[in-house]
Amino acid sequence: MEQITSISQLDLSKQYTYSDYLTWWFEERVELIKGFILKMSPAASRSHQSLSGNLFREFSVFLKHKKCKVYHAPFDVRLKRVMSDNEAITVVQPDICIICNDNFLDDRGCNGPPDLIVEILSLSNSKHDLVTKFQLYEEAKVGEYWIAYPYEKVLDVYHLQNNKYVLFKKYTEEDIIEVKTLPGLVIELKDVFEI
Repeated sequence: MEQITSISQLDLSKQYTYSDYLTWWFEERVELIKGFILKMSPAASRSHQSLSGNLFREFSVFLKHKKCKVYHAPFDVRLKRVMSDNEAITVVQPDICIICNDNFLDDRGCNGPPDLIVEILSLSNSKHDLVTKFQLYEEAKVGEYWIAYPYEKVLDVYHLQNNKYVLFKKYTEEDIIEVKTLPGLVIELKDVFEI
């Protein structure tokens, strides 16, 4: 299959698979949502970067020498576990994800639903994370979904119950989170929201 070096070589109204995605060698970052290309936002803001880095550090330190692993964007997640690249039609790049099943990890990323996903809202992507990804992660049965609002210094934590997300709690920067997916991990949000 020929390499695609410019997004302009693609038909944005056409559906693609992960097999196609692997041939794309252009600079723009994209996600594949049920076969359709979605261009990602340009470089993240300083607040987004700080929040992402601070959260990643908390997870990373806690998970050292543990079974679960933490990854940050850009990191490809094929939400539905598939045996063939032609079967995968959704590939996302969450800001942060925790994967506890070693069988889901390969050299190209994650092939199956992570245990926990964090998305940090930007002004340009809030609808995508609040609606599209919310539904995708729920359908894929990602057990815990965090949506962070860097400017408001708020974090919504959703838990999957009966295959539907339920808002567990809306946290503010004064709160402390006990992470359900990672028993024993406690995060002080004032440290995470510090820029």
